[in-house]
Amino acid sequence: MIFRLTQKLAKKISLPSLPSLPHDQNPFIDWTAHLFTAERVQYIIVTNTVSLYSLVMYGRGITDDNEFIQRTLSFMSEFIAYDGCEFIYRRLIAPHTARISFSKATNRHVIGSMNELIFEVKLYMVERQLSPFETSLQVNETLMSYLGYKSPKEAFRQLKVGEENASDSNMECR
Repeated sequence: MIFRLTQKLAKKISLPSLPSLPHDQNPFIDWTAHLFTAERVQYIIVTNTVSLYSLVMYGRGITDDNEFIQRTLSFMSEFIAYDGCEFIYRRLIAPHTARISFSKATNRHVIGSMNELIFEVKLYMVERQLSPFETSLQVNETLMSYLGYKSPKEAFRQLKVGEENASDSNMECR
């Protein structure tokens, strides 16, 4: 599994120099993460690099890579199951969580889209007083130009794994 970190987040969890890794053939295990603040509270947005499917979680208490991995995977498992794709998490993501790699966040289009999502996240959390979990549900319904005006939720459900695993990738979410 690959986590592509922004410089700001890498510094927070004490990973100052990261390599640039190529994208994995399994798009379900390639995620980009960014640190931001809203009303003086730190949050982390973790976004699937291909579909922009995003998770928003509290950043407080995450001070090293181990804590980042544990909290992110826990939230990811809970959120994806709640969103109706537990089978995808169990079959295509969970088996790859034993080996985590960190990389630089290098795709400027993904970072730009994440910045747009962060703007929207702040609106939901500050103005509407939604929790990070509720906010994650809302931002995944946003139509994104990067995705051809599909929502991240729709794009995530349409992801396919490389050719040799094509039968595994046709899994239904409810």
